[in-house]
Amino acid sequence: MIAIFKTNINSLVGANKIISKLLTIHPTFIISVDLEDEDRILRVEGDDFEITEICMLIERNHFICIHLPVDLTSWSPD
Repeated sequence: MIAIFKTNINSLVGANKIISKLLTIHPTFIISVDLEDEDRILRVEGDDFEITEICMLIERNHFICIHLPVDLTSWSPD
C-alpha cells in the first residue's frame, strides 16, 4: 500500500520528526518527505495502515495533512 499526502512540512527537522514518529509505529515502512515539491509531499509505503491514523499523527504535530488519492484506472500512458 502506498499513500501520498500534501503537507506543510517545511524543514528537514520537521520532516525527520514526522518520519521518526511514523517509523516508531510502523518500523518496516518506507517514508519520505519531498521538501523541494511545492506540496511538501509525504509518501508512506507499507503493508497495511489507516490513512486517518497517518493524518492524525501529522496534525497532532502541528502540520497540515491532506491525503491525495490516486485513481490509476483513469491513467493511461501517452
